[in-house]
Amino acid sequence: MNRPVETAERRTQVADVDVLWRQAGDAPILYLHGVPAAGWQWEPFLARSGGVAPDLPGFGRSGKPAEFNYSIAGYDRFIEAFCNEVGLSRVTLVMHDWGSVGLAFAQRLPERVDRLVLTSVVPFVPGYRWHRVARAWRTPLLGEVLMGFTIRHGFRRSLPAEIADRAYDEFDHGTQRAILKLYRASPPEVLARAGERLGELSCPALIEWPTRDPYIGAEFGQRMADALGGETRVNTVEAGHYPWLEVPELIDRVANFVR
Repeated sequence: MNRPVETAERRTQVADVDVLWRQAGDAPILYLHGVPAAGWQWEPFLARSGGVAPDLPGFGRSGKPAEFNYSIAGYDRFIEAFCNEVGLSRVTLVMHDWGSVGLAFAQRLPERVDRLVLTSVVPFVPGYRWHRVARAWRTPLLGEVLMGFTIRHGFRRSLPAEIADRAYDEFDHGTQRAILKLYRASPPEVLARAGERLGELSCPALIEWPTRDPYIGAEFGQRMADALGGETRVNTVEAGHYPWLEVPELIDRVANFVR
């Protein structure tokens, strides 16, 4: 049995944002989290295969400046600046939920990406429609009211126990603002345009897609696979939105692929 890779927390300034990130070993693997979690969601993966997992701007214990560009394009540019700052000239991208912003970086700079792992990512293909909560967040005033009335019990009802409390502890005004801006900058037609060059990505890809995700339909795993231009393997996982919590062997499959 492999010994876990030790993880250390680090801080650095990236494009005027104070960024907290976790590093395990020296593997050039970049883990990108979704909403409303942070880099800590990748701890089991870091322990298994090493890599780097930042708290993206607006989330976790990274800075949450009002002036940051909370959009696909804004995070794309941040990822490039972060990789430059921490010395990642080439990376394998492992993405979950809104970690799909890494696909914008990959399409713009394909020469810097060796492999892709997608699990339940926001799909950058035509035909996706936002789920009910996202539609509320995208609605001015209603989204602010919904954020203001969000309580810990609501997180516990809608998120796995391993995610709920840690995410709620960091669900401050800065994170709420980041979520509202990101969703409002991302109507379905913007998501589709964000994936127009996925077919130009020729690197190998692994897709681990759950069947019981209440936010993203099971069909989008294959649709993302069809959009990519390289050799892509799709595994169907009988699980919800955080599939590795229900099917831990997914972590080993990802570790074997990224190595």
